[in-house]
Amino acid sequence: MTDPSRPTATTAATTDRSAADGGPAAHHTGRTTDGATDRTLDLPAAYAACEEITRREARNFSYGIRLLPAPKRAALSAVYALARRIDDIGDGDFDPPGGATVISFEEKSAALAEVRASIRAVRAQRPDPSDPVLVAVTDAARRYPIPLGAFEELVDGVEADARMDHDAALSSGDGARGVDHRNGDGARGVDHRNGDGARGVDHRNGDGARGVDHQDLAARPHATFDDMTVYCRQVAGSVGRLCLGIFGSRPHPHAAEYADALGIALQQTNILRDLREDLRNGRVYLPTEELARFGAELRLDAAGALADPDGALAAYIRFAAERARGWYAEGLKLLPLLDRRSAACAGAMAGIYRRLLEDIAADPRSVYAQRRSLSGAQKIGVALRALAGRTA
Repeated sequence: MTDPSRPTATTAATTDRSAADGGPAAHHTGRTTDGATDRTLDLPAAYAACEEITRREARNFSYGIRLLPAPKRAALSAVYALARRIDDIGDGDFDPPGGATVISFEEKSAALAEVRASIRAVRAQRPDPSDPVLVAVTDAARRYPIPLGAFEELVDGVEADARMDHDAALSSGDGARGVDHRNGDGARGVDHRNGDGARGVDHRNGDGARGVDHQDLAARPHATFDDMTVYCRQVAGSVGRLCLGIFGSRPHPHAAEYADALGIALQQTNILRDLREDLRNGRVYLPTEELARFGAELRLDAAGALADPDGALAAYIRFAAERARGWYAEGLKLLPLLDRRSAACAGAMAGIYRRLLEDIAADPRSVYAQRRSLSGAQKIGVALRALAGRTA
């Protein structure tokens, strides 16, 4: 999984910090674990690689990340880059050494297992020294209380996607090949919740927020909203808690839950936005019990758009959007606990997705044949309002 073209770096138990801004040091020298002569640690190159990934791939989140001071911006870019790598494996869009894109279920499973091993190496402060993303995340985790276990939750969710793809491929007679999901919208959620009261199963992990262990959910569509919430917590609530580790907050017993909820809210928005694309790729995230209650069906018409002859699907989307609003309301309770720049960052990310949710709720059929998004000008407007302390 290591790209030989990446800058070379190594890590050390402690890192010199810039007296000016608390950011990564330019260099550190010491001894390698085997006693050999040190290699030079080039943290700026590692962080620069992560920031380039963020600029290139984070079409929505980059508007919020830009509002952070440089040290936090670098650390969050490192977190984003690793989350993006995990997500790309699930979507069949990660190129390992040799240039072969990861597509099959077996390839995805092997790549995700390798990521798990790399996360554990980061925990032990022994990342692959040739991998700038892992080097930067290791350094960021020394400077901020980042809950690294949340990355493994994200892997759980992506494994669920890979298993869903595998089942869809088998049912369509396409063998064990996966489905190539390339949506280019950055890592999954950074922010996440619901408003219907049901928050899924409360599995606490060592990182202070709800963990997950429902890995078998991927073998079938989600039956209930609780099932879907577990998945959203894996792929998006986890990212919310990773961000909170960098943001920092005033002491509050529910801060991690608010971050988790904000991520879940964003992921619910993603699911509604991507209904058609996901269905075409064999993925169904909406709870089957709820669809049945509304008399709604997910299928494509002859033109390849979502079919909704009686408006039942549109009615369901409006219902789901209303519920997601409740998750946003819960998650946005985090903002008063953050410093101004961190609150602006989280507010901008949440604001972009909440604006998108409102657009979808106002016109559910707008997602039937295309993937909705905000314009660049609209995103800048949301970011500026967030910087001014306005989330509406």
